[in-house]
Amino acid sequence: MVSEAMQETRGGRKGPLERFLSLFADVRPGEGTTALLLTLNVFLLLVSYYLLKVVREPLILLGGAFGLKGATLKAAAAAAQALLLLVVVPAYGLLANRVNRVRLITTVSAIFIGCLIAFYASAHLELPVGLVFFIWIGIFNLMIVAQFWSFANDVYTEEEGKRLFAIVAFGGTSGAIVGSWLGGELFKVIAPYEIMLVSAALLAACVALTNVINRRTDQADRSGKPKREQSLSKRGGFLLVFQKRYLLLIAFMILVYNTVNTNGEFILGDIVSGEAEKRAAAEVSAQLADPERAKAIKDAAGKLIGGFYGSFFTYVNVLTAVIQLFVVSRVFKWFGVRAALFVLPVVALGSYGAILLAPALGVVRIGKILENGTDYSLQNTARQALFLPTNRDEKYKAKAAIDTFFVRFGDVASFGVVYAITSVLQAGATGVATVNVVLVLIWLILAVGIAVEHRKLSPNAKTEPT
Repeated sequence: MVSEAMQETRGGRKGPLERFLSLFADVRPGEGTTALLLTLNVFLLLVSYYLLKVVREPLILLGGAFGLKGATLKAAAAAAQALLLLVVVPAYGLLANRVNRVRLITTVSAIFIGCLIAFYASAHLELPVGLVFFIWIGIFNLMIVAQFWSFANDVYTEEEGKRLFAIVAFGGTSGAIVGSWLGGELFKVIAPYEIMLVSAALLAACVALTNVINRRTDQADRSGKPKREQSLSKRGGFLLVFQKRYLLLIAFMILVYNTVNTNGEFILGDIVSGEAEKRAAAEVSAQLADPERAKAIKDAAGKLIGGFYGSFFTYVNVLTAVIQLFVVSRVFKWFGVRAALFVLPVVALGSYGAILLAPALGVVRIGKILENGTDYSLQNTARQALFLPTNRDEKYKAKAAIDTFFVRFGDVASFGVVYAITSVLQAGATGVATVNVVLVLIWLILAVGIAVEHRKLSPNAKTEPT
């Protein structure tokens, strides 16, 4: 079976769109339009999310709840998200059992749009929504992106996905960049809660795109009649994960590497803030009175930290875009999805090993740029491609469980690691780096297990190296 778009162009030549996209991946006749629509879809999703991130930060950092504030409140909220996902994931699975894929995506998106409208209305009633909104957006981001990639895995065959996911994933990369910039610009001209309505409108546009893509890619039999979608079992997402070795290994790999990445963000922040305070203290006049000097040091350190992260994020975004456009598809083509799984842990092992040898700001900065740039491009695309050889049950329900609960539980695990190392053992950033080296070795073992299981599942296993 082939899609209608492919039937119309089989044996034809590449059009201008396919020739342009072929600069970045192996795009064949008739594939350009659907690939571009999927790219636009995930682009708008990520713009929508990053607009909401701009609203989220001041609400959570300037607010408080249950005696907690700032970063401590954020850590507690991450734990709350993990607990709520124990309810949300099974509910999502029940809905997936009852409706087809396009109705599933439309319904879930409509619920999120309704939530945004409710948050907007609550703001006008001056209700405190900071903590609730922070918890909600953490679930929203994971669910909406996981759902998109479930759809993309369902639309493409394994062979098509390996060739085209590099292009589709670039939509998410560019959406994150544009969304961050646009959020800052909108914040200057409209109220924060009005940005929620802009995000809701973008989500509605994504639903419309999903329906268009679904119509283009409906499978057809020889009579031309639409083929009924494969029905889903009654098993829930968590049960599917724990019943299949392949899925369980993916779940634990994602938990471990998310813990490693979040630990790395702590190491970077700890060293950056410490270095900024030292430089600020050296620059501020010692003649000032203590209270005035302390404030001046704090202000100067804040400017140094802001400047550092502005530059840091720019380098990460540029590296991510370059890898996504010019490296990912070629790694998949020449070495395969399984080999791609080992690139990020090797990069991370080198980074944290270097930090243990020389815990200087420059070393940490370069290591985290390389780690994040590889994570957001090659690792993210490989992670999505792992679900290409799975069935529809696993693509929608198991993937939702893995990409939400296990990701968020990694954040919770990181908080526990950081607290134990820094507060209990008093070991500091180098202690966290030591834990990361151990976790990366576990990550590599899990990657080997996934590669072995993937070889069994993939029909092209003989032609793809392990």
